[in-house]
Amino acid sequence: MGAQRVVGILGGMGPAATVEFFRRLVAATPATIDQSHLHILIDNDPGIPDRTKAILHGGPSPEPALVKMAKGLVSAGAEVLTMPCNTAHVYLDAIRRGVTALVLDMVEETASRIDDEAVGLLATSGTIRSEIYQRALAMRGIVLIVPEEDAQRTVGRAIEAVKAMRGLGEVESAIAAVVADLRDRGAEAVIAGCTEISLLDGERMPIPWFDALDCLVEATLREAFR
Repeated sequence: MGAQRVVGILGGMGPAATVEFFRRLVAATPATIDQSHLHILIDNDPGIPDRTKAILHGGPSPEPALVKMAKGLVSAGAEVLTMPCNTAHVYLDAIRRGVTALVLDMVEETASRIDDEAVGLLATSGTIRSEIYQRALAMRGIVLIVPEEDAQRTVGRAIEAVKAMRGLGEVESAIAAVVADLRDRGAEAVIAGCTEISLLDGERMPIPWFDALDCLVEATLREAFR
């Protein structure tokens, strides 16, 4: 498989999403023995300030903690950094300025895989307000459809429930209803643009499901085995 680069994961946002990213990354690695797998460093810090509260309500900025985490991973040997949190990508430029290692962009990686004319987005209100997905998709001529106010509250409650690991079956049914509404409003597919939403079963959704976490896994393997 050629040379490998050490991967660093900026984690803890939230912990279950970090675990799922790590699991998917290991499962997708084309290895048959331990020694063929990647060297992966994980900083799972759930104390990073809430990204959505910072964006929507002027809460403490997570930027200094994210830059510090990235620098720590690089100091420990990481050559490729990944961040399995969509909303944290609002601070991607600052992280990139703070380190010399390659820092992957989950939003761009996801947008580059979409060829539909209109897609829906399931994400935190912070991600939606920041317009990071709107900009990435608009550059490709793709229309983004976001949930209406009541439906977005449902998405927010679903994210909270997944973080607490409760009632996932009910959460999937509620999200499927939101996806159906996005479909009825013109979405041909939907982006799981929150790593808690990525923990749900996309096969249960009424239209095709682009999982940003899977896109990040693919990009990580691509860059780690260069």
